[in-house]
Amino acid sequence: MDECCAPGPPSGYDREFDDRFARRLARGYRRDGLTASAQLILDFAASVGLEGASVLEIGGGIGDIQLEALKRGAAHTTNVELSSAYEPEAARLLDEAGLRNRATRMLGVDVAGEPEAIEPADIVVLHRVVCCYPDYRRLLGAAAGRGRRALVFSHPGNSLWTRIGSRAINAVYTLTGNPYRSFAHDPAAMESVLVGHGLAPRYRERSGPWHVVGAVRT
Repeated sequence: MDECCAPGPPSGYDREFDDRFARRLARGYRRDGLTASAQLILDFAASVGLEGASVLEIGGGIGDIQLEALKRGAAHTTNVELSSAYEPEAARLLDEAGLRNRATRMLGVDVAGEPEAIEPADIVVLHRVVCCYPDYRRLLGAAAGRGRRALVFSHPGNSLWTRIGSRAINAVYTLTGNPYRSFAHDPAAMESVLVGHGLAPRYRERSGPWHVVGAVRT
């Protein structure tokens, strides 16, 4: 399951999201640019206004969305990540683009547990992340509290087949001793968390299994 895996303790991220995984993502980005779902995320951010904006991405991996946001005029980006395996590839991509001085990468911060450790930003991004976290209310609530103007996130839907697939993958994880789990949270319930934190969903698009929801501060 390349794009959605559930975290255990922070140390487990390096096992699941290892150097090989990070290199593969970086190769794909260099070759093809953003994935279709990531492009939808960026399109929403651009519609809100990237020029001079600060962008916080929670679980941004190699930082491809952040790189494209910087190229479109964002003033600064911050990435919060739990796997150290992404860092070498992320640094190389920033250096190749000449953008390292406009990006901050924070390692080992669980946003849901310590949101105060992260400075607020104009736009908050969570791509292929909420399906990785068991307590979506805490995660989205903490993320919403960091967003001054907008938040955009993606999720894999909650259809019967998605739920069956999630259970099947989790069964394999259990059999192999992998602590990671995937989650198919209720989309309406996730949006209600944003509404409860002063954000109004205004953007809903889909690419394959990924649903993208963008919300603006009211």
